[in-house]
Amino acid sequence: METTTKASYLATFKPDEVALATEDLSVLYGGKVQKLFDASLQFKKNTITALIGASGSGKSTFLRSLNRMNDRVAKINGKIMFHDLDVNQPNINVYELRKNIGMVFQRPNPFPKSIRENITYALKANGQTDKQQLEQIVEESLRAAALWDEVKDKLDKSALALSGGQQQRLCIARALAVKPEILLLDEPASALDPVSTSKLEDTLKQLRLEYTMIMVTHNMQQASRISDYTAFFHLGHVIEYNTTADIFTNPKGQLTEEYIQGSFG
Repeated sequence: METTTKASYLATFKPDEVALATEDLSVLYGGKVQKLFDASLQFKKNTITALIGASGSGKSTFLRSLNRMNDRVAKINGKIMFHDLDVNQPNINVYELRKNIGMVFQRPNPFPKSIRENITYALKANGQTDKQQLEQIVEESLRAAALWDEVKDKLDKSALALSGGQQQRLCIARALAVKPEILLLDEPASALDPVSTSKLEDTLKQLRLEYTMIMVTHNMQQASRISDYTAFFHLGHVIEYNTTADIFTNPKGQLTEEYIQGSFG
């Protein structure tokens, strides 16, 4: 197995195609344990990018840094560029940032409230009171997450009564309600059964038309099915970043090829 940690290929895009970019992003826990080293990546608008690699490779650490979810537990160095602004600066309004860069976690985490309230909670907290507008956002968000037809007659029932797959799509709808530009997904299907996973993947492919998505996944088949680009992480380094088709059929680096073939991880 090759030992080099220098990326053998990194996809780059025209400036107006880039939704988000990192420059030399590094993450240290406890001020001394480095989990990510100098990650420089560009993410193309209206695409799905899969982050793959073995456990401990740094992919989730990287993902959670993009909307400052790691702030309280780690030191993040480097730049995170969003609309020509480095959002890794201390004076950034993190709440506003997370409205623009939403996140869906590994396990569904709906609020213990009604389906409707799950969608409207953050909007109301932000001062939105127009009932007609709120109802419109509820429907639009649930339709975007391919959940409307399944729940439109039970919006006032508890979200906790939904199946796991429905709860995860509700969490996506909740994130979409505040109109983000980017959606971060940390293994969103890992706790779902195959049927729910298939529905979730269909939803994500449709959302690509309006949103940019960055997704951590351990599922190689899932990455190959739904992502446009794939970045391979190993021991905190980005080793290779290319179109998903090239990563899976013509990897440039030996490490990438060995991981794709299942030699480790």
